[in-house]
Amino acid sequence: MGNNKPSIPKGTRDFGPEEMAKRNYIFNTIKEVFALYGFQQIETPAMETLPTLMGKYGEEGDKLLFKVLNSGDYFKGVSDDELLDRNTLHLQTKLCEKGLRYDLTVPFARYVVMHNNELVLPFKRYQIQPVWRADRPQKGRYREFYQCDADVVGSNSLLNEVELIQIIDTVFQRLGVRVQVKINNRKILTGIAEIIGAADKIIDITVAIDKLDKIGIDNVNEELRQAGLPEDAIAKLQPIIDLQGSNEEKLDVIANIMQTSEIGLKGVEELRFILDMLKNVDLHNGIVLDLTLARGLNYYTGAIFEVKALDTEMGSITGGGRYDNLTGIFGMPGLSGVGFSFGADRIYDVLNTLDLYPKEDISATQLLFINFGEKETSYCLPLVAKAREAGIRTEMYPDKAKMKKQMSYADAKHIAYVAMAGENEIENGQITLKNMITGEQKLMSPEELIATITIQ
Repeated sequence: MGNNKPSIPKGTRDFGPEEMAKRNYIFNTIKEVFALYGFQQIETPAMETLPTLMGKYGEEGDKLLFKVLNSGDYFKGVSDDELLDRNTLHLQTKLCEKGLRYDLTVPFARYVVMHNNELVLPFKRYQIQPVWRADRPQKGRYREFYQCDADVVGSNSLLNEVELIQIIDTVFQRLGVRVQVKINNRKILTGIAEIIGAADKIIDITVAIDKLDKIGIDNVNEELRQAGLPEDAIAKLQPIIDLQGSNEEKLDVIANIMQTSEIGLKGVEELRFILDMLKNVDLHNGIVLDLTLARGLNYYTGAIFEVKALDTEMGSITGGGRYDNLTGIFGMPGLSGVGFSFGADRIYDVLNTLDLYPKEDISATQLLFINFGEKETSYCLPLVAKAREAGIRTEMYPDKAKMKKQMSYADAKHIAYVAMAGENEIENGQITLKNMITGEQKLMSPEELIATITIQ
């Protein structure tokens, strides 16, 4: 080995025991809530065939795919001319037939198409797995990271949207994070563009309106001018830019403006249904109609939503929406779905910042038996087994080390109790239990030991 310190690829990271405990806490909370709503978990392979992945994320995405070299002699079938030509893209298609998945949506679409015959629709699935992107690593952006997606496909009902918002609400309530759910509808945005006769400018419009809080209405209008919007269009936009009041009042204003746009009115009607239904269930977090919300516009076709944490500055920590054509990319059109993604890494950071992880690590050792030697160990081993049978997370120190060393091991691992058996204890069939927090020691029977710890 020499002095070469090992390293990991840039944009990746290790998760130690502490990070894993935190990550499991998040994922287990999410899984429990998904199960309450009838969602089922699937997993797909880390690698997909390149034809599955290529051309699904736009040209940028194709560049960010990690390609996997064919196994064996990958130059087989490549001519010397092709090698000398050094055309990377052409060579890639010859040397690689697989790539690492870039997201969970495309593999899910492939899964639905391949298993179409055995799926019961509507199909409610969730998936928690890592994805890979050959992006420039920077703060908060990794080349390997976890996604946590849930989707309902094969149902047009807006009750699905209602339930997804309830799921989001429940998850963040359980995690102890106060959030705001922002909601909009793609059809309303299309309607706005239709009304003002600027269908191609909808992205410029939402980007400009989004800056209202930061730069004020005059500057927003100036940006719209810069984007090439005519004055009469800007005039028509004023009531929408400065939309105020409750969700209902906002919807009334929009409906009024949308009178001549069928698609716009449809969007208003969809949002009214979702918001009215949500009034029947007690949400713990506020839901706000926000017209500046314009998630991946080419993808979504109906309701879109995203979630912001209220008590710390952090981008969107969850987002999603309704799409009409998940499986169309694989030649099976017309399957509507609605889905969303929990931003696991961002939620992790939010819980860290707000110190919301449970103080009790539910995977930490509770009880350590001290090792005084062979005779004592053979007395203790059945007790160790009994403790584990009772559900107590228990360790036996493996080596006959100095007492001080074994105690500092217990301290370092935050083990609450230490059990000891010397000659006296063995003679009387007892055990000494030390509470590492209070420091108090007590001689007791093995049954009492188990009772003492399981009551905690």
